[in-house]
Amino acid sequence: MVEAKEAEQFDFKVMQEKWLPVWEEIAPFTARDDPNDTRPRSYVLDMFSYPSGDLHMGHAEAFALGDVVARYRFQQGHNVLHPIAWDSFGLPAENAAIARDENPATWTYQNIDTQAESFKRYAISFDWTRRFNTSDPEYYRWTQALFLQFYERGLAYRKASSVNWCPSCQTVLANEQVVAGECERCGATVTKRELTQWYFKITDYAQRLLDDMAELQGRWPERVLTMQRNWIGRSEGAFVDFAIEGRAEPVRVFTTRPDTLYGATFFVIAADSPLARELVSPDQLSAFEKYLDEVRRATDIERLSADRPKTGVPLGRFAVNPLTGEQIPIWAADYVLADYGTGAIMAVPAHDQRDLDFAKAFNLPVRKVVETGEDDPAITFVATTGDGVLVNSDALNGLSKDQAITKAIELLEAAGRGEKTINYRLRDWLLSRQRYWGAPIPIIHCAVCGEVPVPEVDLPVRLPELKGDQLKPKGISPLAGATEWVNVKCPKCGAAAKRDTDTMDTFVDSSWYYFRYCSPHDASQAFDPAQVRRWMPVAQYVGGVEHAILHLLYSRFFTKVLFDIGLLEFNEPFTALMNQGQVILNGAAMSKSKGNMVDLGQQIDEFGVDAVRLTMVFAGPAEDDIDWADVSPAGSKKFLARVWRLALDVQNAGTHAAAQTGADGDAAALELRKATHRTIHDATSALDSFRFNVMIARLMELTNATRKAIDGPLGSSHPAVREAVENLAIMLSLVAPYTAEDMWARLGHQPTVALAGWPVADATLIAEDSVTCVVQIAGKVRARLEVPLEITQDALEKLALADPAVQAALGGKPPSRAVIKPPKLVNLVP
Repeated sequence: MVEAKEAEQFDFKVMQEKWLPVWEEIAPFTARDDPNDTRPRSYVLDMFSYPSGDLHMGHAEAFALGDVVARYRFQQGHNVLHPIAWDSFGLPAENAAIARDENPATWTYQNIDTQAESFKRYAISFDWTRRFNTSDPEYYRWTQALFLQFYERGLAYRKASSVNWCPSCQTVLANEQVVAGECERCGATVTKRELTQWYFKITDYAQRLLDDMAELQGRWPERVLTMQRNWIGRSEGAFVDFAIEGRAEPVRVFTTRPDTLYGATFFVIAADSPLARELVSPDQLSAFEKYLDEVRRATDIERLSADRPKTGVPLGRFAVNPLTGEQIPIWAADYVLADYGTGAIMAVPAHDQRDLDFAKAFNLPVRKVVETGEDDPAITFVATTGDGVLVNSDALNGLSKDQAITKAIELLEAAGRGEKTINYRLRDWLLSRQRYWGAPIPIIHCAVCGEVPVPEVDLPVRLPELKGDQLKPKGISPLAGATEWVNVKCPKCGAAAKRDTDTMDTFVDSSWYYFRYCSPHDASQAFDPAQVRRWMPVAQYVGGVEHAILHLLYSRFFTKVLFDIGLLEFNEPFTALMNQGQVILNGAAMSKSKGNMVDLGQQIDEFGVDAVRLTMVFAGPAEDDIDWADVSPAGSKKFLARVWRLALDVQNAGTHAAAQTGADGDAAALELRKATHRTIHDATSALDSFRFNVMIARLMELTNATRKAIDGPLGSSHPAVREAVENLAIMLSLVAPYTAEDMWARLGHQPTVALAGWPVADATLIAEDSVTCVVQIAGKVRARLEVPLEITQDALEKLALADPAVQAALGGKPPSRAVIKPPKLVNLVP
C-alpha cells in the first residue's frame, strides 16, 4: 500500500512558514492573570538567555527540554506561565562596544532582537507579552529600589578589603567568579587588590540557606544541593582567644578541634591580612614586605594547593596559648587566607598536614596530643588526623575526641578565653563592579552626610551615554570619568556630593527577575505581591548545573530577604529544578578557539526545527551531555516524515481500500487500540519522571504499529487508526510542534494541537491479558512461558512440565518437588 500521494512530500520549511504566523496571531501560550480562572497554575521557567549573539546549540537543548515541560502542562489544561526575558547587562556587551566604538545598548538590543526571532522560529511556547530586559531602565529602577531596601535593613554595606581583581577585565570578582584561580569570564589569572567595595550580607542567611534545603530534597538534583552545602561550609567548633605580646586585644581564631590546643606549637596569620602588618616587629618589617609582594602574586588556589612548598616569615612576636600559658611564635604565611575566619590559625602540626609541612620547612616543634596508634608525626612527618584518645593534654588526657572538645570549650569559657560557635565558609557577596554596563549603585557620597540613598522618586539612576574609548578599563569604573553625571547635590543637605561610580554585579539582576514576570508592566513596584502569590513559587526551573552556586544561591538569598520584608509568603523561589547537560562534539566542549562549533542555524536549515528539537530530547536523560557526533538529526527528520505520513494517509483515507471487517479486523483494531493506550500510559509516566527520551521511544513504537495496521488489515479509514494518529500528534507536539500541528490540521482539526488536551489511557486497554512465567530447575531458568493471568496452579504445573526444554532438563523424569506460584514462577527440583 502506498503511504501517501507522490505529490505531497514532508517539507519542514513549508510547515514552518505556514504555522509560525498562525501561532503568532492566536498567541496560544499567553498566561491569564484572571483570579477567577480556576485552572491549576503552573509557572515553568527557563534560565534566561544572555544576548551575546544568536542562539547556539546549548540554547537549543536547554529550551527544548524546558518546552517539553511547559507544553505538557498546557496539554494537561493548566494555566501556564512560561515567560521570556534577557539578562542583558554584562561585560561582553561592554567589550563589544569598545571594539565597535558604540554604546553597549546598540549591540545588546540588536542581539536581543535576533534571539527573539530565533526563539519564535524554534517554536518555544513563550508568553511574549511579559518580555523585558534587565538593562531596561524600567527594570533596573527596581533592581536599585531593592538594593536600597537591603541597605535600609543593613544587608548592603561598604567596606575596604582585599578583593579578587581581574587585570584583563579591570574589575573586581566575587569568590564564586574565580575558577581555578582564573577569571571565569576571560581566563586571566586573578590577583588581589585592596579596594572599598559594596557587599550583600548573605552570611546572615547562611543557616537558613542550609536548613531550607529540606524543602528542596528530592526536587532538586542532589549534586546541586551538595555543592551549595559545601559552598556554605558549616563547621562546628570554638572561637579561641590568643593573647598577643605587646597588644591589648587578643586575636580570636576559629577551630573545629579545640581539643588539640595543647598541641599548638606556633601561630599563623595570613600574610595579606591587616593583622599581619599590624603585628610585625620593626626588625622583621623588611622581610615581611618582601614576602608579602610574593604572596600577592599567587592565586588563592595556588596558595591552598597541598603540593605547594610552604613559605612564610616570622613576625618577631609571640602569642600565648590560652590553656597552657605557653608562648608560641607568630608567623605570616601564604597557606592561610585573609578572608577565611579571622585570617589567623593556631597551628597543630602533629594533626594537620599543612601545619606539619610548614613546621618541617622551618624546623618548628611537633607535639602529638592525640594517640591514634600510628607512628609519631614528629618522626614520620605524616600528620595523624584520626579521632583517637587525648595525650599530653593535662585535663583532657584519656578523653575521646568528642569528650575532649566539650571539655576544652568548658575550660576556655570558664577562663573567658573562648566560646563554642559555628563558622561558615560562605563569605558576603561582593557586588561592586568597576564597569559601565550594569545597574548603577543608587548611593550618593557626601562629605557631610556620608552615604546617602538616592530618593526613590529619583530612581532609576540612569546610565550616562558613554561609548567606545570612554568605556576602556582604567582600574576605576568608566562612570568615574562622567563628571557631569558623577557630581550632584546631596539629597539630605544640598552640599556638593558624588554618585557612587560602581555598578552592580549582574547576578543581582538575575536574583529577582522571576518575580518581575508575574507583573512585568507594573510601574509602581518591583512586583505585585498578589500576582506573586498566585503564580509562585516557580513550579519547574530549568537550567545548567553551572549555576548551582552563583545564581541559584543568590536567588534563594534574595527570596528569604524579601520574605522577611513581608513581600512574599514563601522561602524558596524554585520548587523543582531540572539540570540539562552540555552539547559537545567528539567528546569535547564546543569552542570557537578549538574550531569545533556546530552552527544551530545551519542544523535547522538542513534538518528543520522539529528534527533538531527531537534530536536534543531523544539523545538521552536530560542531565546527560549530548555529543552531536553521536546523534542523528537526519534520522529524526526521517522519523518525523514517517509519522507525518500517517496523518496524510488518514486525510486521504477515501483513496485507500476500506478497512477489513470480521474477526481479523476486530483483532487488529483491538491490538492497535491497546498499543495506543499503552503508549499514552507509558509516555505520561515517562514525562512525569522527566524521562523524555523514553516518551519519544514509545511514540516511535506506536508509529510503527500504526503503519503496520494501515498497511495490513485496517487501512487508513478505521477509527482505531485515527485514534492512534490523533494521539501521536498530541504527544508529538511537545517536541515537534510544526509536524504535530500539520498532522492535526490534516486530521480535520483547528489549531492548535498544543491545547488539544493530554490523552488519558483507558485502564481496560492497558491491562495485561498474559504474563511471562519463569520456569526454574535447580535455580537455573530453563523456560519462559506466556500464560493467562488467571491460570490455576495445576494448569501452570502441567504446562511447565510439558515444555520440551523442561523435559530435557529433567531427563524425562518427574521432579522430586515443585513450587508453583501462578502466574509468574515455577520452581522445580529434580
